[in-house]
Amino acid sequence: MNVLIGKRGIQFSFAWIFAMIVGAFIIFLAIYASMKVADTGGGATSAKVGKEIGILLNPLQTGFGESTSNLLTLPIETRIHNRCSSSGNFGIQTIQVSQKNFGEWSATNLGSDFENKYIFSGTDVEGTDFFLFSKSFNFPFKVADVVYMTSSEEKFCFVGAPESIDKELRDLGQENIFLENCPAESVNVCFDSAQISGEDCDIEVRRGRKEVESDGRIVYFEDDVLMYAAIFSDADIYECQVQRLIKRTGELLTIYGGKQDLLAQNGCYNNLDLNFFRNSILAFRDSEDLVSVANDAESVGKDNDAEGCELW
Repeated sequence: MNVLIGKRGIQFSFAWIFAMIVGAFIIFLAIYASMKVADTGGGATSAKVGKEIGILLNPLQTGFGESTSNLLTLPIETRIHNRCSSSGNFGIQTIQVSQKNFGEWSATNLGSDFENKYIFSGTDVEGTDFFLFSKSFNFPFKVADVVYMTSSEEKFCFVGAPESIDKELRDLGQENIFLENCPAESVNVCFDSAQISGEDCDIEVRRGRKEVESDGRIVYFEDDVLMYAAIFSDADIYECQVQRLIKRTGELLTIYGGKQDLLAQNGCYNNLDLNFFRNSILAFRDSEDLVSVANDAESVGKDNDAEGCELW
């Protein structure tokens, strides 16, 4: 079959036209397949970055020291998704990462899970530079190092902070935390009803009542370690991570109970009663129960210090 085109009778065979159509379709399939491969590769890369972030947090727990700020810089715009589950003996910290490539965010359902990390942050933190600092959570023995993560793009203005907090934050030197001359777009953190002239408080810290209110939700803390956690994290993340910390406390308490028996076998007797603290931990439900658990932790800590054979 021939097709006549124009006055000069230029002819194309049907087979040649068919070949053009098939060729175009093959090119379309190749482009579509490459896009799908690129998307899959982006998801795999994001999952790898999530794992690497978890590994990078190890120095925070071992060598960076108390209240020292560190900068995590990623090569492209990144969203770090903080996920937390309190199920099981220790609960799970999950890090998922999405990265921006060619104007599009990579999507991944893959996450990196950790049983021994406690990251307090928003559920989704976005940027290229992320500030991290760590403090040790003791209850009364050391339970874990906790990490506070914020994006450099989010500014925090601390108003009316007590002298000890003011000094610690100044020594920290974290560039997105301000104690004066705050940027207009700052998240305003007000202590004990302190107010910013002409500005509302986004986060209210009531140290006397040991509570932090943000977005209409109130969570409770017992020391500065958890106070910072409540300030820098979403309420759901905070509650989940606190539950995980209390669960870890219970597991460590079991280990110390075994140590108590071992010491007794070697003639070093410790008469510390751990049962009331253990029962308090088992009864824990949310941060509102911290006050009773903290009282028992303080009591058992003092009793341990008075023993000849200390457990910790």
